[in-house]
Amino acid sequence: MNHQNTEAAPDNVRTRMRTGNQHFIETADKALIADQAENGQHPYAIVVCCSDSRVIPEEIFDAAIGDLFVIRVAGNVLDNHQLGSIEYAVEHLHCSHVVVLGHTGCGAVSAALTGCTERFIRYITDDIQKAIGTERDPDKACRLNVEHAVARLKGDFRLHPEIGGVVIEGAVYDIRSGEVKWL
Repeated sequence: MNHQNTEAAPDNVRTRMRTGNQHFIETADKALIADQAENGQHPYAIVVCCSDSRVIPEEIFDAAIGDLFVIRVAGNVLDNHQLGSIEYAVEHLHCSHVVVLGHTGCGAVSAALTGCTERFIRYITDDIQKAIGTERDPDKACRLNVEHAVARLKGDFRLHPEIGGVVIEGAVYDIRSGEVKWL
């Protein structure tokens, strides 16, 4: 399969996506899908990760449909939308484990390191810049960014006793080796 990002016409992209969906329909565990549709989702973990197309938590952790509640945003930063999603998963889906998953080679971290402040991107890079301070090494900056999000979650959740008992931890996915290193 061609994985190159070419300037494809919308019809070609739509065709590729339709073909992919048809393959999914033909090969998916239909009993699992039916069970999830009938009985709801029961994820065992919440994963806050980057939107990077190379970072796919379901693949990285060998998880099935319904196993992970995944929240994706460039740079795995947290704002009220992500916090609300985590709160929803904890309170309504009874998830008690949150993993903030950063990754090596993160474009959002690189953008923060180079001072990118374009339009809406600056909301992401400003947050990452707060997390990394004067650090210039991309891998160390990635780790600091994850640690910053973990600390924020621990602080925010400490303020809400009804969300008590939630395990919050950080990890970094190495895009070269596929290994997840837990912090």
